[in-house]
Amino acid sequence: MAEVQVAEKKKSEGPEDTGFRHKKKRLGIRIDMTPMVDIAFLLLIFFMVTTVFRRPLAMEVNLPESGATVRVPESNVMTLFVRADDTVFYKEGTGDLHSVSWDELDPLFRESLANNPELIVLVKIDRDARYERMVDMMDTLDDAHMERFSLIPMAPRDVELLEGIK
Repeated sequence: MAEVQVAEKKKSEGPEDTGFRHKKKRLGIRIDMTPMVDIAFLLLIFFMVTTVFRRPLAMEVNLPESGATVRVPESNVMTLFVRADDTVFYKEGTGDLHSVSWDELDPLFRESLANNPELIVLVKIDRDARYERMVDMMDTLDDAHMERFSLIPMAPRDVELLEGIK
């Protein structure tokens, strides 16, 4: 593994030695690195094989075919409106509009789903709203175990309806 090269000593030339000492030659040390490299690669392979990789966090989205229409009873639909100023309104079925904060959405979804297991959430988002709000809404729906929901942009008549509420 490690090897030290030692120079041989010369015999003294006898009484005519001048008294000057010669510098000792440096000894060359050679270290064999092969075993250390082997261990490093074994550890690398060990950690690669035993590491558990985290699955990517992604939500599966099923898109309908173009032009497909689905008839759903209006009593099974909760409609959410997200305005550009981040305010949220909701109505269940043909009921009245109610204001709701972002923190109250998760309990609202859980309660509504417990009351109606066939509930479908229709989220209408203003085109001027921040993209982050759409992602937050999808995360909240996923946290509340709502598997049936749709995201669509707000129609002009929806914007007019919400303008009257302010």
